[in-house]
Amino acid sequence: MNFTIPMTAYVPNILFALALLAGIGYFTKNVKKLIRNIKLGKSVAVNDNKPQRWKNMARIALGQTKMVVRPIAGLMHVIVYLGFIIINIEVLEIIIDGLFGTHRIFAFLGGFYDVLIGSFEVLAFLVIVAVIVFWLRRNIIKLKRFIKPEMEGWPKKDGNWILYIELILMFLFLTMNAADYKLQELGTEYYVKAGAFPVSQWIALFFDGMSQGSLIAVERTAWWLHILGILFFLNYLYFSKHLHIILAFPNTFYGKLSPQGQFTNMAAVTNEVKLMLDPSADPFAASQEDSEEPEKFGASDVMDLNWVQLLNAYTCTECGRCTSECPANQTGKKLSPRKIMMDTRDRLEEVGKNIDENKGEFVPDGKQLLDDYISREELWACTTCNACVEACPVSIDPLSIIIEMRRFLVMEQSAAPTELNNMMTNIENNGAPWPYNQMDRLNWVNE
Repeated sequence: MNFTIPMTAYVPNILFALALLAGIGYFTKNVKKLIRNIKLGKSVAVNDNKPQRWKNMARIALGQTKMVVRPIAGLMHVIVYLGFIIINIEVLEIIIDGLFGTHRIFAFLGGFYDVLIGSFEVLAFLVIVAVIVFWLRRNIIKLKRFIKPEMEGWPKKDGNWILYIELILMFLFLTMNAADYKLQELGTEYYVKAGAFPVSQWIALFFDGMSQGSLIAVERTAWWLHILGILFFLNYLYFSKHLHIILAFPNTFYGKLSPQGQFTNMAAVTNEVKLMLDPSADPFAASQEDSEEPEKFGASDVMDLNWVQLLNAYTCTECGRCTSECPANQTGKKLSPRKIMMDTRDRLEEVGKNIDENKGEFVPDGKQLLDDYISREELWACTTCNACVEACPVSIDPLSIIIEMRRFLVMEQSAAPTELNNMMTNIENNGAPWPYNQMDRLNWVNE
């Protein structure tokens, strides 16, 4: 007797495949846009000392070593990060099951599979606890670094939305397992006995007395919502501060390796200074390449920054550790290193949309990062102490952007504060910051 499987039996698999393709397709489109925007920055040599860079990425991005400097927040973040990543190893199983119509395809692993599912459930519970604590810190306790002016509006909503999404995904995971557990107890066909359920078995108590059909409906609904929620979360990342989940790895790899107090000097300026300091030097001996001036000194817009600085902007977690450590901010100054990174990212997004709307070409919009996003007051409030750089858990360097914008103000517009202009004039005329002739410096000894 011939047995034909009706085509309707493949409908769930086809729908799942379409949802998967749509989710991954939209994510890929956003990744291409992200890479395009980052490449708007100038080139910079960051391929040196690769062993140290790999070590930094493993230690900071994967090992979360800078997060645990603040033990409570750090530990909870590690739980959420590792829990969410490890739990979603199960996504591989869900994808295979969804495409081929199987159920718990890895159940053949036996006892190891039981340990895996049990570990996932414990982690899911810990993630729920950590997310609730994070929500309380943001909305009830209202830690100072979360209520700064730049955190009003979308940044605040985004932070909460992420917490809600993570909470829902974890509850869906546990609800799916709880219904599966009950169906296994009932000996339902297709629901083979597999997995350990140390957390969801308690949720399963709420399903006592439910019919087999109702339990299947609960399990399938939670299963579908869980995977669709993960696809939604994946595509939400581009619009969220949680893009650092992906970008923390390349950002720490390309992070600054030179000493914190060492600034990047411009070759043209360095050569000019060397000539000034060496009276015997022949000014015409310098090569054309070394003496050629750049098109623009410093940065007034995002296209003037290098691509690593733009990667920094997209990687910002908006945690506010940089701002809470900033001495200028602590004393009431307008400067917030976190805002510098958020403003850079917002301007870069605006430039990207401009390019999209004009068929791949940027049409001047009368705006720039300087003045329209970041004020001069903010830039000159910085003490260049590197506290923000040291505090960042993912190797972001707000100071480098501040320095480049200051360089533009000084070298392109001669717009330094009066005190700084006076100091530079004294250095030029007297060889020191003070308004005294070199021959008169030791007059105080005779007084």
